[in-house]
Amino acid sequence: MTSSLLTPKRRVPVDAAPDAMGSTAPTAVLDWTDDRVATLVRSIGAAGVLEDREVGSRAGERLDTLRRAHRAITSAVRPVYSVQDERPVSEVLRRGRGSCSQRLAVLEAVARASGIATRVRGLLLDGAFWYPRFPRMRQIVPDCVVLAWPEFLVEAEAEAATHGRCEGGQVRERWLTASEIFGDLNRLSREAGGGFSNSGSETLFEALSRTALDWDGVTVCPTATITEDAATVGTGTGTGERVDARTCDLSSYVVADLGRFGSRDELFARYGQTLCPAARVLAEPILGRWAAGARTGVPKEQ
Repeated sequence: MTSSLLTPKRRVPVDAAPDAMGSTAPTAVLDWTDDRVATLVRSIGAAGVLEDREVGSRAGERLDTLRRAHRAITSAVRPVYSVQDERPVSEVLRRGRGSCSQRLAVLEAVARASGIATRVRGLLLDGAFWYPRFPRMRQIVPDCVVLAWPEFLVEAEAEAATHGRCEGGQVRERWLTASEIFGDLNRLSREAGGGFSNSGSETLFEALSRTALDWDGVTVCPTATITEDAATVGTGTGTGERVDARTCDLSSYVVADLGRFGSRDELFARYGQTLCPAARVLAEPILGRWAAGARTGVPKEQ
């Protein structure tokens, strides 16, 4: 059972937006001109990827930049359940903690600061996707959650990076989803221990470096049963009983595809954040410090 009590009452009807062009420009959320973002960019050596190089070399460097940025953000910003999706990236870095959505925004900001255009795909997800994280609070889990899933412009296809040019000497632009930063979805879906259960300390942000996260149902990752002890979910008796299933195919949770937007700012401006303003004000002091994977409902610092 989910609830619509805490979600915006006047969310506009779903009408998939046409594919956006994307941009490297700063926004209110992706405020990459801030010194904190600049410091992070320098720390991973990400600046200057747009220098005049062969196309394939540049594409390879962009992928490397995104991967190094992901690892740096994983270390610098610890996962919590913050509900303020429009919090500026600079503030997320200052706090040193952020939700999955906020850390994805940090990754976008680093990309833009490095000359890599970004955009987001808006997905409306069934609130049941978050049941494993809040097993005792299902009645107040939002019925739908707005997810901004980033895409990054890598000029040539990843497999062309070692060849310098695409077929026919033409550069074929390709938007790389966050799910594909660490490899092709089909390859990632075949990795041992693959799949995602949305439980424990691993969030979508961490998981994308390890396994396929497939919102479109194009992978064949086998579903794996996870026990309470293995998942560290923190519910039940600790006897190893089944509590969830881990899979790469997350398409069953997609209620609607909202289309592509030039920035997450544009997505949230049109469809709103998951919780209504009053609910965010009340929930943020608790959820904004509640570490992902904490075994009880008591917020804890790490």
